[in-house]
Parts: sequence; structure tokens; C-alpha cells
Amino acid sequence: MSAWRHGSIEILLSVYILEELRRVLPRLANRHGLTLTEIEDLVDAISIQAEIIEPVPCSEPDLRDVDDLPVLGTLLAALKTSGVDYLITGDKDLLVMAESYPIVTPAKFWATHAGL
Repeated sequence: MSAWRHGSIEILLSVYILEELRRVLPRLANRHGLTLTEIEDLVDAISIQAEIIEPVPCSEPDLRDVDDLPVLGTLLAALKTSGVDYLITGDKDLLVMAESYPIVTPAKFWATHAGL
């Protein structure tokens, strides 16, 4: 987060991903320790400061969870319009697509870019 706040990285998201954060983060509270209020504040801050883009329609027969198509569509839109480097996710269904798309785990991203 601090690298983003200092302008070292740029975050592009879709409304779908923001809503997914609101839905999933409360279920992962044991991992991150944020309260519901802190989660809402975080997602609100991200929605204000990130660039919000529209996912492109896509189909990917190898994607195991069709509910992740809007996330993949967001990556494709970002690659096309902004030249982004990665989709950073912990979603296992998306991570199996890393051979075909630039998708990395948060741990791998930070291991590679720890100096940001």
C-alpha cells in the first residue's frame, strides 16, 4: 500500500473487483485482521485513488471459475489500454492461468519488487 501511496505503482481495478473485495475480505479476516469498518474504509480509499476501468468481454475455456471472467476481462482491458505488468491475486482459479497471462501472487510480486 505504501508503494502505491508514494506513486511507485499504479492500481487499475474494475467495479467488479471492488465489489469482490467487499465480499471476500470479511471472510479472510483471520488472515488480515481488519474489522468490517476497516475493510469498508480500505475499499473506499482504493475506489477513490485507483483507476477504475471497464472489463472487456472475454471467454477463456481453461478458466475454472466462470465468475472470474470479469477479473480476467479487467486484466485484458488494462493490458490493452494501460500496459500494466500484472494481475496480482491470491485466487487459485486465476493463478492457474499464469502460464497464459501475467498473473502473480502478492508474495511473488513483493519478492520481485520489494524495493518499490
